[in-house]
Amino acid sequence: MKATIKTTGLALAALLLAAAPLHAEPAPESVGPSLRESAIIMSDVVRIGDLVDNAGTASQIAIYRAPDLGTTGVLRTAQLIETLRANQVIGVATHNIKEITITRASRALSAKDVEQQVAKALERRSGLGDAADIAITFDRELRDLQLDPALTGELMPVAVRYDSRSRRFDVLFDIASDTSSTPAKLRFTGFAVETVQAAVLMRPIGRNEIIKASDLNVERRPKAEVGGDAIPLEQAIGMQTRRAMRIGDALRSSDLAKADLVTRDQTISLVYETPGLYLTSRGKALEAGTKGDTVSVLNLQSKRTVQGIVVGPGQVAIIATTPRILHTATLAANTLTANTAAAGKTE
Repeated sequence: MKATIKTTGLALAALLLAAAPLHAEPAPESVGPSLRESAIIMSDVVRIGDLVDNAGTASQIAIYRAPDLGTTGVLRTAQLIETLRANQVIGVATHNIKEITITRASRALSAKDVEQQVAKALERRSGLGDAADIAITFDRELRDLQLDPALTGELMPVAVRYDSRSRRFDVLFDIASDTSSTPAKLRFTGFAVETVQAAVLMRPIGRNEIIKASDLNVERRPKAEVGGDAIPLEQAIGMQTRRAMRIGDALRSSDLAKADLVTRDQTISLVYETPGLYLTSRGKALEAGTKGDTVSVLNLQSKRTVQGIVVGPGQVAIIATTPRILHTATLAANTLTANTAAAGKTE
């Protein structure tokens, strides 16, 4: 009886062990190559590892030329799969991706930045002024540049040449690289001129015309064109032209004069003023003049020509002779002389 129970207990234990769940760790699943939907490329070639995850030893195999710096290209998945098979990479999970976008990384350098750096390199050279006043014209049309992203250094001018007669420049820059001890070089050539702000005519204008604000615009012009005689816009307004000028002409001080307040043959007001006395009459200007000018005027009442000073629009002040004031002692002496002469005649 005891033997039977023991046997039955062993059998039951075996059944329980067989039915108990196993707690051993499952074997890891192998992860196969998997396609990426997009990639950013740092070099000039595209490698398998740039487009496929878990590509193993095939990751470093170059399969395509990279797009140009700063640009993006599109690759069809079917074309890539064929290339991968040719390089013994098979079983790639595509995740239903139809095409892959590939972007070439770059460092953007705008044309404006380049122009400013060239002007800064030329500043104060051979008679040029401040960089902000230098206008640059490149031999070739300058567009935004896309540089290798490893070129992280500033543009450092290492050779600068400028000919003041021809106005030509030749500037060479170095740019330090993170991946190379040898800097990259950029060279630019063209023309450079110093400019000044000038008031420029927006319409043709005749001689002796008055400049209005609507007639002018402000532009930068070569200093050699305007010289040191450029006149600010706010000073030009209200001035009178000395000569006829064309649209686009830059105004200089020598081109302008104070506006005439009196014109030749104009009917004007004659003003005569002394302490306690203020008289006006009509006259005719015999010559033009601006404020403060001495002009000849015909008095229309007396028909006499008089001299006057232009004091306002259509107004001329007559130049009055200053009354002669005699000293008291002189006056007394003159009086005494007159009395003595009169007494002699009486006798």
